[in-house]
Amino acid sequence: MDTAELICNVGRFFYAVFMCHLSIEKALKGLYTAKLGRIPPKTHSLIYLIERMKMHVPEHTYDFIYTLNRVSTQIRYPDDLHRMLNNFDEEKTRQMIAHSREALEWIKTRL
Repeated sequence: MDTAELICNVGRFFYAVFMCHLSIEKALKGLYTAKLGRIPPKTHSLIYLIERMKMHVPEHTYDFIYTLNRVSTQIRYPDDLHRMLNNFDEEKTRQMIAHSREALEWIKTRL
């Protein structure tokens, strides 16, 4: 998340959002390993990881993770990179970072 902040500070909003997704993905995969004692599946889908762990996620956290998951799929496989770069501004990105930090804190409580 610190990397997301640094990237946001230099105006690379698209990549800062990607770092948010990556942070939550790694946290969920760590939780998967801790809870299930198995190597997590090779996926970038946050929702898939949550479903595989049968997690009960608070609605506002789930809604954010769902949105981040959807946005990050577009970031990973953009049909129109230029259009995607313009979809993120500083305000939106800072909100994504703040919500990502909240989601990470919630994930930590599941350990």
